[in-house]
Amino acid sequence: MIGADFVPFALTPLLIGCLASVACALPGNFLVLRRQALIGDAISHVVLPGIVVAFLITGTISTWPMLIGSAGAALVAVAMIEGIRRFGRIEPGAAMGVTFTALFAAGVLLLEQSDTSGVHLDVEHALFGNLESLIWLDAIGWSSLADPQALAGLPPEIFRLAIVTALIGLGLMVFWRPLAISTFDEGFAETLGLPVRAIGLGLVIASAIAAVAAFDAVGSIIVIAMFICPPAAARLMTNRLGAQVLWSVAFALASAISGFVLAAYGPLWLGAQNAVSAAGMIGTVSGVFLALAALFGPTRR
Repeated sequence: MIGADFVPFALTPLLIGCLASVACALPGNFLVLRRQALIGDAISHVVLPGIVVAFLITGTISTWPMLIGSAGAALVAVAMIEGIRRFGRIEPGAAMGVTFTALFAAGVLLLEQSDTSGVHLDVEHALFGNLESLIWLDAIGWSSLADPQALAGLPPEIFRLAIVTALIGLGLMVFWRPLAISTFDEGFAETLGLPVRAIGLGLVIASAIAAVAAFDAVGSIIVIAMFICPPAAARLMTNRLGAQVLWSVAFALASAISGFVLAAYGPLWLGAQNAVSAAGMIGTVSGVFLALAALFGPTRR
């Protein structure tokens, strides 16, 4: 897909995939360094029932209902984890695994029993998103980028993800020092008077916002992959935090771009007739980058 066809049919899905990848990779760096990488996995599981319940109540898929529903699901998850841990007398990791699996399964069951024919919300959408369908029908070529009327027809997901990505990036810059100190030495951060618990909670909230903003467009596959793979690969490339964040953004963008292209053209190059899921291919490519970093990264040892 080249020339004039690229703008209406490929530009916006590609940009949305890139924004979603970067939005998740940025907080993912600190989750990986704190050894809390599975929080990204947990968030992507917990938000599903919250989003479905918000849709059933409001009848629409929009940002604020999704955020409120996801926040409610997170509170339910915390209560379930604490209840299972105390009354079942099992270790917290097992309680978390049971809770996240149960909530995700509940979300899938709700989807299967709900009438979601009017929106892009079903089990396949929850896993893989609807990235390929987020095209820009009002565009006629690159000149549309300067046409206000055509710009009004852009998919709303691109604006939502652009705002969330910018806010997360700005938040990391503003709170860089307390985040870095509390990540590497929590005890020292406490002696400096830094609110360690609040900083950790803020990081989880930022991760949840990124997951919710990306979930509708790209599904849980990319959300899980981007929270973990680009930051983990970046950690194997450098021992400096600032450089690691830049490496993670580069890996996230490379995964989104190459994954989108391979999903569309890879099967054709191999003789197949149909494209494959862009979200699945982006997640696969991010795993490949992580594997290569594990084999050849300068700081892998």
